[in-house]
Amino acid sequence: MTDDEKKDLLYSMNSRKIVFLDIDGTLTLPGRIEPPPSALRAIEAARRNGHLVFICTGRSKVLLEPLLRFGFDGYIGSAGGYICVGEQVIYDCPMTREQSSRAMRILKENGIYQTIECLDATYTDPDFVTYLKAHADELDNSEILRWVEGRDSTLGILPADMYDQAPVYKIVIVVPGPDDLIIPKKLLGKEFSFRIQNPEKGRMMNGELINRQFDKGRAVKKVCEHLGIPLRDSIAFGDSANDREMLMAAGLSVCMGNGSSEMKRISDMVCPPIEEDGLERAFTELGLK
Repeated sequence: MTDDEKKDLLYSMNSRKIVFLDIDGTLTLPGRIEPPPSALRAIEAARRNGHLVFICTGRSKVLLEPLLRFGFDGYIGSAGGYICVGEQVIYDCPMTREQSSRAMRILKENGIYQTIECLDATYTDPDFVTYLKAHADELDNSEILRWVEGRDSTLGILPADMYDQAPVYKIVIVVPGPDDLIIPKKLLGKEFSFRIQNPEKGRMMNGELINRQFDKGRAVKKVCEHLGIPLRDSIAFGDSANDREMLMAAGLSVCMGNGSSEMKRISDMVCPPIEEDGLERAFTELGLK
């Protein structure tokens, strides 16, 4: 059987599919909280045909909740640290108090700007936002654009001095230069993965500090296992480096046309950008509609 015949067999309508969608740059334009009408049509049609559609994002629960009103079968939040199937939480893995305190202290000591993401709130230092706005043209991936474009009331991001010691799931970072990461990686690398988005784009970098106990790929596997759906019947849509594990884990991976060159290279398929009705066109091509 040829590769094309295998793909045709795998994505025929003879089995129920489960679709995992990243948010920023995939389901919505960066920093937005509402998908384009074409994406909503595609999701509604796929679910009507018996398929399942999940959000799979680095956003924390509070930052993705505005999207849930559009109709999803569950979500993966905090880059895999919090998973909800329907109304049931099947995985919940925040940092320990000792881990988050130590990580925040070490990052601060090394001049790294940070925003901490908790389950019900996200906290950022005003200096972080000022720095992002001043250097927005150097940070052109979808994950960081949401902080520049949507940090105010739309995404409910609070000042750092309001942090109430709630459990932390992820820390978003902006690094002035690569040398600033040497000590943090040495001290924190065993427990945390440093997901740097744009190391090749110049001196300044941005990314996330994520617990090594989870990632989006392992989360996709947990959901499929929980629901009894073969992993080969999963389809993942993403656009940036923090979608790598999700794209690698799914039965079929789709990169958005606005995605990074590396994610396009590792994906099975590339669809048009979200602003060109990419999701709807891909859902149609894959037979989900």
